[in-house]
Amino acid sequence: MNAPASPVVFDAFAPEHRADPYSRYALVREAVPFLDSGMGVEFVTRHAECSAVLSETAWSHRDEAEIFHPDAERVDLPTSFLWMDPPDHTRLRSLVSKAFTPKVVVDLTPRITELVTGMLDSALAAGTVEAIEAIAYPLPLIVICELMGVPEPDQAMVHRLGPALARGFDPDPVLSPQERRARDEASRELLDYFRTLIARRREHPRDDLVSALGAVHDRGDTLTEHEMLATCITLLIAGHETTVNMVGNGLLALQRNPAQLDLLRRHPEFARSAADEILRYDSPVHMTTRTARRELVVGDRTFAAGEHVCVLVGSANRDPRVFDRPDEFDVTRYAPGTSTPRHLGFALGIHYCMGAALARLEGEILLTELARRVRVLEPAGEPVYRPNLLIRGLRELPLTFR
Repeated sequence: MNAPASPVVFDAFAPEHRADPYSRYALVREAVPFLDSGMGVEFVTRHAECSAVLSETAWSHRDEAEIFHPDAERVDLPTSFLWMDPPDHTRLRSLVSKAFTPKVVVDLTPRITELVTGMLDSALAAGTVEAIEAIAYPLPLIVICELMGVPEPDQAMVHRLGPALARGFDPDPVLSPQERRARDEASRELLDYFRTLIARRREHPRDDLVSALGAVHDRGDTLTEHEMLATCITLLIAGHETTVNMVGNGLLALQRNPAQLDLLRRHPEFARSAADEILRYDSPVHMTTRTARRELVVGDRTFAAGEHVCVLVGSANRDPRVFDRPDEFDVTRYAPGTSTPRHLGFALGIHYCMGAALARLEGEILLTELARRVRVLEPAGEPVYRPNLLIRGLRELPLTFR
């Protein structure tokens, strides 16, 4: 059922609020829990209501293509299980989840530590670096490429195409023709790339995820060729683009809150808590859609089957009804023994982020080594944000490391 017209103006996505959409989220969140976007989708602004939607399997994620990308079938936007419901979602997720077991993730600790220490040593030697290109981008990109089996010479290609796909997840109406074309071309190039790579791995299999998916496809009909290719692209892009933003947003938060970096230096055991606080305070993913598969009640609203909502994760994670001092960055917020409610940076329910443990480990190791090695973190220029709405983060972050 349609909500009554509201005088509240939503402008958090306006270019002038790119660096700080949170004050604009707050205005809407305090006024209403739901807001008609005017685009056929209802914004959900508060943590309780957002959590209720994300946790309920009757809220489907299958229609995001229809909502944000009406031409997605024509352009063949590869999303795999991201935009599926059970049983297909369950089938594909179970095939891929073996690559992200606790043991697999923990075993990556030495390699992630090696990468982090090397990048920080280089930053300290240079003094001033553009931290997105020097640290935030290469760290998760190298990790996910090595996990999947993408050879090192091909990683520059992934770096070139990733931002176009990340921007392309935004609703088509906010994309320029050039951005839509870049997304479509990146999608096709990666589909062709993985066809070739999978063929090579069938001839010469290795201990990597691409080889494993190719073997599953060859054994039977549990994985179609398109599902195999789309799953590879989904894991590759989701496995680094969001973490790039987590690292960049975290470095910016620590630079702007030196007392928190000092606290982390004195108490490195808070590094894991700090990683979760970054995901709450400045979430890499700001929104996701769902569609009611039947009549559903959320809060004081009844939604008819077929109605769409857009969960505003960035707003929910700053909800003062749930979080004490929500606009403050506090590396102890998720420390052991605390009872802080969970943030929605990894979503909830069946679409909870499969790579959450890996992202947390990358963040924890980076923050631990940063606190151990870096005494001063200072701005060396103004941060520049990407125009992205859904996967939100920095394009440039000039910092001085000492």
